[in-house]
Amino acid sequence: MSGPMLPPAFAEFEKFAPTWCLESESARWAQRQASTMEELNAFYDAFFPRLDDAIVYCDKFPLDELPDDALNLLHLVYSLVMVAMAVEIFQQPAPVDSADAWLARVGEPTP
Repeated sequence: MSGPMLPPAFAEFEKFAPTWCLESESARWAQRQASTMEELNAFYDAFFPRLDDAIVYCDKFPLDELPDDALNLLHLVYSLVMVAMAVEIFQQPAPVDSADAWLARVGEPTP
């Protein structure tokens, strides 16, 4: 995608968009596992303070009629949820004491 991925009000997060605007939970899980804690903390620390603003912005549209930039913002919100567990609870990308934790979905809700 050329040009901005996010709405102008969220332009400060464009640097995270290529990595975290992911369409599926499985992709978000894989990205979390592939990321360092430094990367996870950077995304979390930057985006978490604006989480409520992002949700309010996305709520302006019917869920099945989100413009592309708002859909990308929603994917960023979903990624923050995935990253928050690693940052707030585990302090590492992988769950603790979970053997070989992995996430494989047969089908996923959208958006």
